[in-house]
Amino acid sequence: MKTASLRNELNYNEDKVAVTVMMETESSKEIRILFRKGQTMKEHKAGFPITVEIHEGAIEFGVNGEKMSLIAGDLISLEANVPHDLLAQEDSIVRLTLSKFDNVERVKKVVE
Repeated sequence: MKTASLRNELNYNEDKVAVTVMMETESSKEIRILFRKGQTMKEHKAGFPITVEIHEGAIEFGVNGEKMSLIAGDLISLEANVPHDLLAQEDSIVRLTLSKFDNVERVKKVVE
């Protein structure tokens, strides 16, 4: 059994999004992404399917050039290789579920 908390040890970065691996299981990697209002993740693709949960806050989520507003409690899943971007409308906590085969370093490079 493994446990983690999306709400403990919240260390926001003032200059860029904060990415933390919360847990790895046999099938997935659970990532917490902390956004300050106005911070972005530029357009990128994942090589495997992903699921994004807005745990707290509000995110403008772009998919293939279409923008949608996601708020706390919303989930979105994308198949592999779908271009997407994120813009924080307010301070936000986002949970990202990656395939075990995906690379967390890929996610960290998006915010550099």
